[in-house]
Amino acid sequence: MNRSIGVCILLSIVTFGIYMFYWMYKINEESAKLSGEPEIISGGMLILLTIVTCSIYLIYWSYKMGERFERMRAQRGGQPGSLPVIYLILALFGLEIVSLALMQSDENTVVGAN
Repeated sequence: MNRSIGVCILLSIVTFGIYMFYWMYKINEESAKLSGEPEIISGGMLILLTIVTCSIYLIYWSYKMGERFERMRAQRGGQPGSLPVIYLILALFGLEIVSLALMQSDENTVVGAN
């Protein structure tokens, strides 16, 4: 689904991060459908593990999502980049909202290409 990044960021801030969990859930589910790959983890389990591990699992998930978006980019004929590393570094420094925005941008690009 093509989603406005600015609105998602605003909703995440206004809801004190609660919307960010929904946004993660949707990116996880939609990227699996768009890539044709199985889910890395179910959306509900992603949120649960993120909360239980105090966002440590989110760091791993961000890296795996970077790998998925790299494969999706390659399928469209795009140049390989370093998305896994970028998402990992952003998550390590607590900037998950920025990595989610980048993931949403990549997802919007894939949806626009279809």
